[in-house]
Amino acid sequence: MPPLRDREKLVRYTSSLCPNCFRVLPAVIIERESALFIRRMCPEHGEIEEIYFASSEMAKRFEKYTYEGDGVDQPYTTANSPCPFNCGLCPLHKTRTALLNIVLTNRCDLSCWYCFYYAEKAGYVYEPTIDDVIKMVEALSKQKNIAVAIQLTGGEPTLREDLIEIIRTIKGMGVTHIQLNTHGIRFADLYLKDPKKALEYTRNLRAAGINTVYLSFDGVSPATNPKNHWEIPYALEVFRGGGMTSVVFVPTVIKSVNDGELGDIVRIAAYNMDIVRGVNFQPVSLVGMMRKQERAKFRITIPEVIKLIEEQTEGEIPDTAWFPVGAAVPIARFIKILGASKRAEFTTNSMCGAATYVYVKRESDDVRFIPITDFIDANGLLDYLEKKYESLTDKPRLLARLLGLASITAILNKYVLWNRVPDEIKAELKNILLEIFIRRNYSALGRFHYKFLFLGMMHFMDEWNYDVGRVMRCAVHYALPDGRIIPFCAFNIINDIYRDTPQKTYGIPIEEYMKRYGEKSIYDHKYVRTKELIEKMAKGEIYQRFYQPVLNRVRKK
Repeated sequence: MPPLRDREKLVRYTSSLCPNCFRVLPAVIIERESALFIRRMCPEHGEIEEIYFASSEMAKRFEKYTYEGDGVDQPYTTANSPCPFNCGLCPLHKTRTALLNIVLTNRCDLSCWYCFYYAEKAGYVYEPTIDDVIKMVEALSKQKNIAVAIQLTGGEPTLREDLIEIIRTIKGMGVTHIQLNTHGIRFADLYLKDPKKALEYTRNLRAAGINTVYLSFDGVSPATNPKNHWEIPYALEVFRGGGMTSVVFVPTVIKSVNDGELGDIVRIAAYNMDIVRGVNFQPVSLVGMMRKQERAKFRITIPEVIKLIEEQTEGEIPDTAWFPVGAAVPIARFIKILGASKRAEFTTNSMCGAATYVYVKRESDDVRFIPITDFIDANGLLDYLEKKYESLTDKPRLLARLLGLASITAILNKYVLWNRVPDEIKAELKNILLEIFIRRNYSALGRFHYKFLFLGMMHFMDEWNYDVGRVMRCAVHYALPDGRIIPFCAFNIINDIYRDTPQKTYGIPIEEYMKRYGEKSIYDHKYVRTKELIEKMAKGEIYQRFYQPVLNRVRKK
């Protein structure tokens, strides 16, 4: 076991990996200088330590919302090796699938230096057939009573010409939530060439079953977001015209690269709340082509991101407004008592993610943020719901439901601070909350997301900060054509086993792929942004309007 040193405090024991040889090692989470670190000792490569969570104070507050999950009903694989080398899911796994990723292609028309999924030199193309996709969705049936949400990802999934057919097939299988993970460039590129085709493509995606677009958006300037800075405004315009009314910005946050623009990303989202429902920040995982020797330069953890957002919103979104993902558990369990047939489990490790909601007030040419914790006693409400769930669990189902319903009025009167709720939202907020608790349906949650801006973050691990205890609680999984379901931080970190080998097995060698689809399908599919194209986009009214809120703030300063 790695030793403790002076002025260090043991937080907990866990297991980890050696980032050099991937040996499973005993590890400790230790507190030092108000931060948490993970340390292990490899007999071959010596002591390895990495920053784990930059605020021990926030960690203690988050750990209050730690819950044991139910595990999977029927494990997919056997536990015949140490975790994380049984993944698929095995009996050791504690949390059911909350979001299932289905990789539609390992091709991408960009080559982002920080990407999880750099597969340019894989030597094969992985693009599962529709029958393969059906099998992946069917694999979820081993997990009973879960709210099935599926994300179509890649690579870049819009490179699939049969994307609409895939979506329609999944929707026909009864999946209620389908989101598309994309950089959005195809939508912008189509729009600039032929607006009618762009709108038709988007409407067809929406009609097929896409609920949400998970849109990469790393910053508000070309320097911080060379990926799609110029295209983002045009993609949003296409989504508006095509009826795609739920977009989530997904910035990968990299220290010293784009961490100075987090507040502006939130502001841009606020100005586009007619279709943007939230921002889900992702502190970078040092994988792919990222230079591991520069970890200290690039590494940023959840508390640091939260503190930067507080600073860059002039204190309007304080760190106390944020809760870990597990804070959703008391709400989900209480709603289950009320009669919900399906639910998503978020019994993830408290260090995995955080979230809050803000109400946005438009003030002339600026916005003001009011966190939901300003007018809802979130700590009190969650404590009450947890105690109520525990008191009703052993009662007959009908009686428990009636007692639960009877407590809703008390919840609304005691934990919603109506004197602090903005006047223009009071009546609607009450109706929305009643719908969420009484109707317990998808549309009720949708109404809530139309009125409040979601802010979240999820910090996926890499081999340097790997915590096996976290992997056992992972709720974001990947499906494989062979029927296994793999936790995110096994799939992308132990990629030789869980991603590359299975995908090579089901993939097509590049030579064969080019014979089928032509040489351009491999070597000429990259997106090319000429100087003339950049000038055309930057001069456009759509581009100017989109970035105007940020430009206005710069002028004021």
